[in-house]
Amino acid sequence: MKKVLGMGNALVDVLAVMENDKLLETLELPKGSMQLIDDSKLEIISKEINKLQKNIVSGGSASNTIVGLARLGIDTGFLGRIGSDFYGKYYKEDLKKHNVRLHLTEVNEASGVASTFISKDGERTFGTYLGAAALLNANELQENDFRDYKYFYIEGYLVQSHDLIKKAIMLAKEAGSKVILDMASYNVVEENREFLLEVIPQYVDIIFANEEEAKALLDMESEKAVSTLAQLVDIAVVKTGSKGSWIQQGNEKVFVPALKVNCIDTTGAGDLYASGFIYGMINNYSLYTCGQIGTLLAAHVIQEIGAKIVENKWGEIINEISVLK
Repeated sequence: MKKVLGMGNALVDVLAVMENDKLLETLELPKGSMQLIDDSKLEIISKEINKLQKNIVSGGSASNTIVGLARLGIDTGFLGRIGSDFYGKYYKEDLKKHNVRLHLTEVNEASGVASTFISKDGERTFGTYLGAAALLNANELQENDFRDYKYFYIEGYLVQSHDLIKKAIMLAKEAGSKVILDMASYNVVEENREFLLEVIPQYVDIIFANEEEAKALLDMESEKAVSTLAQLVDIAVVKTGSKGSWIQQGNEKVFVPALKVNCIDTTGAGDLYASGFIYGMINNYSLYTCGQIGTLLAAHVIQEIGAKIVENKWGEIINEISVLK
């Protein structure tokens, strides 16, 4: 079975549902964005989120995708940094529980925390304190971490560290891995557009974007964007929220409709879509079936709070996948 290594910010998610979006204005967090915050902003945000009913779960975009793949029976690993504190220990134990191979460095810093505000329409807004996660750097990447993995999955939130991305991609390519990039957030794309347009055609084999990210990168609507991206990479996916997803490889282009479900929280929708799609790819399914499996996982996760599908749902999901094959 082909193995998948993920690299991303090792974050613990603190999630809370808001009555309305006024709090986002008060905290100066643009709705739907991911904003990096410092210690002082974390203190302000923590005071507000502690007034709400909240859940704590291990998170980080790439980690969510890797755990989803592990739950589907794929051999996986995760590369990142954690602090030697309560959140770091919680994070490590959670990955172990899901049989993810650990490529973690522990440092004497506070672990990363993503304060996640969920609007009534399910949209999520992040105030992200990277802490120890931000200490992941190019100089400390080791060749051994990349051996034996067929796919290397990078979350777009790391794109702000250009040296790290380039070094990681080089090591992955030397190890014979295909590189998968998920663009992660429209504002990160806007800030790093030139860099992305440089590395995508050179090094990326498979790319995931949502419609806002595709627009930020190419200034195109989804269907046109997926065709343009498919000229730069082997497989391009552009997700269009509640409508579905465009997928293209070469001249083959398909549209997979979204499933109509009760959306509680969109946190993890893109991450679990990637889990399902990559699982389909590993099993040599058609583009359409890969998209269906991704859509199925995304539909399950948005019916719950947080970026993890609850334990008792995975048997049902695996049965549903068997029908799609």
